[in-house]
Amino acid sequence: MLRRTLAGAALSACLLASILAPAPAAAGTVTDLAGRQVEIPARVERIILGESRLLPALAILERGDPTARLVGMQDDLRQLDPNTYAQFRAVAPRLDDIPRLGRSSSETFSVERAIGSVPDLAIFGVEGHGPGAQSRQVIDALEAVGTRIVFIDFRGDPLVNTPRSIEVLGQALGREAEAAAFVAEWRRQLAIVTDRLAQAKPARPTVFLESRVGFSEDCCDTMARSMMAHFLEAAGAENIGAALLPGATGKVSLEKLLASQPRFWAGTAVGRPGMEQQPGHPRIVLGGGASAAMARESLAAALARPGVRELDAVREGRVFAIWHHFYTSPFNVVAVQALAKWLHPDLFQDLQPEETMAAMYERFQPFHLSGTYWISGR
Repeated sequence: MLRRTLAGAALSACLLASILAPAPAAAGTVTDLAGRQVEIPARVERIILGESRLLPALAILERGDPTARLVGMQDDLRQLDPNTYAQFRAVAPRLDDIPRLGRSSSETFSVERAIGSVPDLAIFGVEGHGPGAQSRQVIDALEAVGTRIVFIDFRGDPLVNTPRSIEVLGQALGREAEAAAFVAEWRRQLAIVTDRLAQAKPARPTVFLESRVGFSEDCCDTMARSMMAHFLEAAGAENIGAALLPGATGKVSLEKLLASQPRFWAGTAVGRPGMEQQPGHPRIVLGGGASAAMARESLAAALARPGVRELDAVREGRVFAIWHHFYTSPFNVVAVQALAKWLHPDLFQDLQPEETMAAMYERFQPFHLSGTYWISGR
């Protein structure tokens, strides 16, 4: 009770200070991905992230040390993708010292800590693991103390909203040139797939996408109309999850899956090197630090699960695993290329998504690419 009283008193003091303080000068207005008109301060020196998995997007624009202006963030990157976190920590040693505003869910976000960090700008996802566009209390409290908030989106409609999000961030951070360079390359890499598919018009094979393989014992979570479902469609697939579920995400029973017998099976990997495989529902290991041997071994274990191993696609080797965190990454265009080459190998024989990803990291991230981010059963 005392802690809540003190927190409420601190929040009230911050609100009172905002009423008495002069409004900061604005550099301009941006329209964010929630459709809000946001006046950006003339000087943005203190930034908070509603999800620390937005750090790669910040690094695209903030060359050198991407944490230089960060004064607070959620802890989801360290908790959910510790290998990428370690890569950033190696080039930004102060990463561990940045105050945490919560753990890995919106419910844990602390408004009091956020206000206490005195941010000029908050960068939030429209939806996700942190405060979203519907988090009215958080929005009102931060805006009341003069913090500007911009919403971006790599999750709901990523292949439409990724370039728009980077452009919004470029405007908000005074990094328009850096944003334009990334967006141009991102669009060029996506067009390699979409233009060729539009011209060749190949048949769209059916694919079932199992999300977060091994995260729970039950089978099978899927993305039907959001997140990586968009990558499948852009790569020339028919996602059978859309036919089996009414919503954007959900669970498909093994019985339904076996009755449908998709031509291909794909799974997203939430495992990482050093994670002990759980008997009965092993996770697939991909991402920074993962070797091809780790990925292949863990994929084989995941495919040996009862029921899943009875799928024709599994028995005949038409399987694929891909890094789960592509679903919230501005480098999602690489996932589209990897899926397209797997599904249409003759059409994309010359495409090298590994080289695409390595080149984009070289140009737009503060460290070199390492690890394995997808693996095929072929």
